[in-house]
Amino acid sequence: MPSTKKLLSITNLKKYFPIAKSSIFQKEQLYVRANEDITLDIYEGETLGVVGESGCGKSTLGRVLLQLYDQTAGTTMYYGIPRASVAPAYVADTLRHADRYIAKLKKEQAKADELTEKVEAAGDNATFFEIQAKNLAVAEAQTTLAHIAKIMGGFLVRDTKTGTQLLYQQAMREARVAKLNADIHDLRLEADTLESELSDASDARKKRVEKKLAGVRKAEQAKDAAVAVLKLEIEKVQAKIAERKAPFAQDEEFQRYEAMLDDGIDLARLKYSEMRLLRKDLQIIFQDPYSSLNPRMTIGQIIEEGLVTHKFFKGKSAKTREAMKQYILSVMRQCGLQDYMLHRYPHQFSGGQRQRISIARALAVHPKFVVCDECVSALDVSIQSQIINLLEELKEKEHLTYLFISHDLSVVRYISDRICVMYLGNIVELSSADKVFADPRHPYTVALLSSIPTTDMESLSKERILLEGNIPSPIKPPSGCKFHTRCYMACDKCRRVPPPLTEIEPGHFVACHFPERKLDENGNYLFELPKTEKKSVKLAES
Repeated sequence: MPSTKKLLSITNLKKYFPIAKSSIFQKEQLYVRANEDITLDIYEGETLGVVGESGCGKSTLGRVLLQLYDQTAGTTMYYGIPRASVAPAYVADTLRHADRYIAKLKKEQAKADELTEKVEAAGDNATFFEIQAKNLAVAEAQTTLAHIAKIMGGFLVRDTKTGTQLLYQQAMREARVAKLNADIHDLRLEADTLESELSDASDARKKRVEKKLAGVRKAEQAKDAAVAVLKLEIEKVQAKIAERKAPFAQDEEFQRYEAMLDDGIDLARLKYSEMRLLRKDLQIIFQDPYSSLNPRMTIGQIIEEGLVTHKFFKGKSAKTREAMKQYILSVMRQCGLQDYMLHRYPHQFSGGQRQRISIARALAVHPKFVVCDECVSALDVSIQSQIINLLEELKEKEHLTYLFISHDLSVVRYISDRICVMYLGNIVELSSADKVFADPRHPYTVALLSSIPTTDMESLSKERILLEGNIPSPIKPPSGCKFHTRCYMACDKCRRVPPPLTEIEPGHFVACHFPERKLDENGNYLFELPKTEKKSVKLAES
């Protein structure tokens, strides 16, 4: 069952892909706006389904969350492990150079204010590029503010010098603890390997192994003692920090920034080496089971690669190799693959079997979050059901969290706890799976649901909502609500004002100026459909 504990928190996420300029005389930069102002929480143990037409930014969102693509703006916070256990370098860097970051923030805020005033003064005469520059400047300033406030909190505006020094002392000690804990982990793996070698070692070699093992144990004890000392020092620093904050308990501005403190890991700010350490927690199952597997590697080697990279097994002894082999076989069996397939190559398997291999590869490193990027769309229907059931079983056994991306609404309804509907890079509706299907509030969601193929006679008697026209360009999307060019409820306000994603009921978010009910209890439309030959819908402006 999904918990109420956040695993990922995404705020104002943007992903723009720059387009190459057509000539040397082109001054303005154009972008493909794949994701625009995505704000979303993903909870431990849930399956969040993401649906929408092709090109709406579903797959891009999944890859940006895993930092396979660099995000343009916004924050992606990960809570799967404590930040102190990783001690990312950006924390100490922000505190060490706090003056520079604050000066940068003021400069960006001034630029954003200037461009905003310019666009507001121009009104309807503001050009596309002026609005784009303003939006990017505002997003950049918001991102920088989040980067600083999530680490400094109220010390951003009060007692900055002393508060920053104390936070820096804490961060440096946490970094040393994280380094020592990593060393201890490696020493324990080495000790386990040496202990396994003792049973088969000759008398002469046994003495050497025992001597080496004693040295490893001694080093481990020394590092454990150092960790204990550092933890006591951290507690003392934390007490001093609390003492410095006490006078500002009633200071509204201080408390406003203090509320922005966040102990999650900002994935977008991690170094490559730091992000690599978290790769085992954040995995992806790709859409195409044919091109996502290395054709030159056997199945055993494909699964083994992640285990070696993340040091699940250390050493090259025969016992270590055998232990790894048995672990790989157990993962394969868990994913419905037989032992004899270990030394086969991808081309010797069917599409469904290859997708099982992709799942085994992802799950072998014990991830906490898995992006399923249309992982069943290329498979036959009978194979789809097998893979979906496998994913459900593994989710319960391994306590996984899924971001399930798909075009197939029936599949998404079956596997998802919540559903997120996207259109042209934006989230237009977000709620529980049952709520989205029973009580859709966004016109686009209603149109999507009406297009689901069905053999139910009652559903067949209902008119389909056929959206006219093509999806607008993500390079220059329409002003206001992006869906207004195809919407059957659009009015003048929709063309001018972009609707915010608003919580209309507990857990039900909609980005629409008309969030009232669209269906009754029997699934009938609560709005009038015009009688046209194409059964397309165009309601009068309201």
